[in-house]
Amino acid sequence: MGSSILGPKEIEMFEGQALLYRQCCAYIDSMCIKSCVELNIADIIHNHGQPITLHHLVSTLQLPSSRVGAVQRFMRYLAHNGLFHRVRIHDENKQEKEAYALTIASKLLVSSNDYCLSPMVKYATDPVTMGPLNQLKAWIYGEDNLSLFGMAKGIEFWEFLNINPKYQKSFNEAMACDSKMINLALRSCGLVFDGLESIVDVGGGIGTTAKIISEAFPKLKCIVFDLPQVVENLLATNNLSFVGGDMFKSIPKAHAVLLKNIIHDWDEENCVKILRNCKDAISSNGKRGKVIIIESVINEKQDKHDITDMKLKFDIYMTCNNGAQKTEEELKKIFIEAGFQGYKLFPIAGIVSLVEVYP
Repeated sequence: MGSSILGPKEIEMFEGQALLYRQCCAYIDSMCIKSCVELNIADIIHNHGQPITLHHLVSTLQLPSSRVGAVQRFMRYLAHNGLFHRVRIHDENKQEKEAYALTIASKLLVSSNDYCLSPMVKYATDPVTMGPLNQLKAWIYGEDNLSLFGMAKGIEFWEFLNINPKYQKSFNEAMACDSKMINLALRSCGLVFDGLESIVDVGGGIGTTAKIISEAFPKLKCIVFDLPQVVENLLATNNLSFVGGDMFKSIPKAHAVLLKNIIHDWDEENCVKILRNCKDAISSNGKRGKVIIIESVINEKQDKHDITDMKLKFDIYMTCNNGAQKTEEELKKIFIEAGFQGYKLFPIAGIVSLVEVYP
């Protein structure tokens, strides 16, 4: 490639333009993966049993011929972003053609996959979920304590869930599939649960995480604790039960408390309230209990750029309900204020860390 005819200053300006345009158009990634899930493209390729040609994909989707070019551009972009591989295959006439194969990312969109993340994609790209971010400027200037979601919708996030069953179902399904991924990491953290007699999963939703823990440790009594409307009609087992209530009032007594993606939902004041109730729950049985926290912990100095980028994106999103992704120092401050004496932090995998907190 020949040298540029522009000078260093002009080149720098165009690089800045490219960065700005890339940021402005980032929503295209979200909309493309949303459409990919809605069109069931990962399922189509998986069910095909081999890489699929553009012609076969368009035929399976039952699209008009006028859309062939659009689908080709759509698939080219998704492949460029790592959702599919572009490969060369030979058809029945031994002619070489381009085809699309699943990557590790798109395999996580196959509905029969135990770790399918399509519900998370649907929830994250829902207009209700994305919409409040359009009000960031107004929220930053706001003087009240409304969250970004509350300002945009006129009602706070958790209240909105309570009166919108369809959206709450989408939220619960998204959290459940995310829990399944985290459970992959928990399987390597068995020592965390060794010696425990009971554990309460606070904000445990429909019990995805607790079910796996209860199956792995049949002698461990597991309690899923969430809002009454979330846990009603859920079936208990020998060592798994469901209890409705409010974590800001009290938490069922247990040897340990599990908080999975709970701390990031709340501001510092509310985090301290939750942790004080956790401390009460684990300190009344005469044994030294603990709180187990599973969260993304921001560590810009040690994490790879892509990992930090994802954590910081989550941090911006958490403004929707006045929450925040925390750094280790911010967590430590909250632990001390809530009356805890010590903690240990263990990075697990990807963006997830496990923190043990001791009273």
